[in-house]
Amino acid sequence: MSTEEASAVPASQRGSWTSFLKSIASFSGDLSSLTAPPFILSPTSLTEFPAYWCERPDYFAAIADAKPGHDRALAVLRWFISTLKDQYTSRNEELGSEKKPLNPVLGEVFYGTWPDKNGRGATSLLVEQVSHHPPITAYVIENKTKRLRLVGHNAQKTSFSSGSIIVKQIGHALLSVGDTEHFLITLPKLRIDGLWYGSPYIELADTSYIVGGGHICSIEYKGKGYFSGKSHTFKATVVPMPGHGGAGPREIVVEGTWHENSRFTKGGAGSFHEVHEHKEEVEPVEWDAEIGEYETRRLWFLVAKGIREGDFELASREKSRIENEQRQRRKDEAAEGTSWQLKHFDHVDNDPIYEQHARTAKIMPPAEDTYVFKGHWPAAFAGALAKAEAEGQEVGSRFFRV
Repeated sequence: MSTEEASAVPASQRGSWTSFLKSIASFSGDLSSLTAPPFILSPTSLTEFPAYWCERPDYFAAIADAKPGHDRALAVLRWFISTLKDQYTSRNEELGSEKKPLNPVLGEVFYGTWPDKNGRGATSLLVEQVSHHPPITAYVIENKTKRLRLVGHNAQKTSFSSGSIIVKQIGHALLSVGDTEHFLITLPKLRIDGLWYGSPYIELADTSYIVGGGHICSIEYKGKGYFSGKSHTFKATVVPMPGHGGAGPREIVVEGTWHENSRFTKGGAGSFHEVHEHKEEVEPVEWDAEIGEYETRRLWFLVAKGIREGDFELASREKSRIENEQRQRRKDEAAEGTSWQLKHFDHVDNDPIYEQHARTAKIMPPAEDTYVFKGHWPAAFAGALAKAEAEGQEVGSRFFRV
């Protein structure tokens, strides 16, 4: 073990970390089933991760304000790129390295809001773990004032290659503006490097797409290689769909680093996006009986406490207790001939909007399943949104008094 590795891995955990690396290197199949050493665990469940889509709510709200056509396509791209820092590098900055999130249990939920500020509207978040094997998380983010709704689901398939963990993200999101305009958003592949030093970090790889509003946007990701390159770089190319030329430029190209800033290099001029401004973390909805015991922070409270305080024995014991309870629940359901009923989503074998946009942009796979939001928001959201709107009005009144 190198000096650099030794400094990143707690002395009490070096043996388990070495064993974990050996397991990764020799494992055949999906790595998500492996148990990571406690020190590399995050105190946060994957159920909270969809909140990263909206930690810059102004960019999200601005989509509705943009003129339909290439202006709105660029607004969607700007919002999407602004989410990547929070999704893929913020934990390195806050925790020192990428951490393995807690695997949600089936039926685990998370609810939250962002306040209305300066007329952008309050925004709501609802997340449900809709499958455990394989793990699939479904979510909806909605700003009713701006008539924006993002619905998506995400799963991962992980493998090991050349010293890195490769994560193929499965699923997609649909962003609706009003009732008739829909943008398909696909997800980039992840490469997790830095394993041998006990300090994992994420690079994005390959290409993802945004399709809708009469435009196709391809986003190519490149990272720092062993000998050359710059971390977290991207190149986004926006072109009209066939038959949607319009009055805008035929091709727009944006280049830069997705965790810092980018500029137009074709079809425009100047800065495109900045992510130096303060992010806004979601405010969890106050717990009540309807929300239930599977609310993520309530469920994992003692595990998270152990991880944050370095009490890995507590974290491991409580994590095992929760996992064993879930195994027993599945056995009981099998014995009774019943199955878990989803609370907020219905599974659909084929997403027609995905299929239509994938055909237009020649995206693979040509079809995907989806999870359709049932439209039921827990009653606790009424009070949470009233609070969010009141907070926004207070912020606005302070702004105008200055």
